[in-house]
Amino acid sequence: MSSAPSLSSIPGDVLDYYLGLGYYRMNQDLFTCRFLPVGPRIYTVHWLRLVVAQVHYGSKQRRLLRHNAQFTVAIKPFRLTAEYEALYARYHAYIDFDASPSLADLLLAGATHSVFDTYIIEVRHGEQLIAAGIFDRGTTTIAGIVNFYDPDYRKHSLGKYLMLLKTEYAREQQLAYYYPGYLVHGYPKFDYKLFASPEATEVFDFQNSEWLPFSWELVARQSAILLPSWLPNNWLGEAE
Repeated sequence: MSSAPSLSSIPGDVLDYYLGLGYYRMNQDLFTCRFLPVGPRIYTVHWLRLVVAQVHYGSKQRRLLRHNAQFTVAIKPFRLTAEYEALYARYHAYIDFDASPSLADLLLAGATHSVFDTYIIEVRHGEQLIAAGIFDRGTTTIAGIVNFYDPDYRKHSLGKYLMLLKTEYAREQQLAYYYPGYLVHGYPKFDYKLFASPEATEVFDFQNSEWLPFSWELVARQSAILLPSWLPNNWLGEAE
């Protein structure tokens, strides 16, 4: 894992630049990585972005938007509140994977202020906050940071719904790219990041520092190059 230099605030064009190199936010830093250890195995990481102008929804995406049209949506600059923390706590108690114990820890990790231009999407059923999605804004990009929701509303696929709402925000703002994070070869827990529009998704080519149209075949080739060339020999036996 490597990190970018820290600044008192990160200008939008600087965030755009690092996102374009396969970097991403962690707390108040920008980092990148190539591997994810899960138990005894090592998996390869593949960074994604959506080309906003190429986004095209299929039947699943349109159906989800119709299904959740009963909810109200608001997008605003992010300020940490007790309401957001309470919803995140409900979500954290429900999920079955490791995550930061609070929003403050996830976003700030003890820092006194944020260096990112951060926004939140609120989804409400009446007055009740049922889901929220946080993203950072660059000059021509957004980077999705976290989505969380009330487990009582899980049948509404609110995590995927928030991805569509972020995509719509980027489209309405005429931005170039939406960076949803990474997926992991051979570990499908992250495959949902393709949901918004697989045809508009690109994957980062770490060898040539360029973005290529996404395909599982390309990801498999990248993984086959990464594992033997980057990992110590004593790790390869565990990864195979």
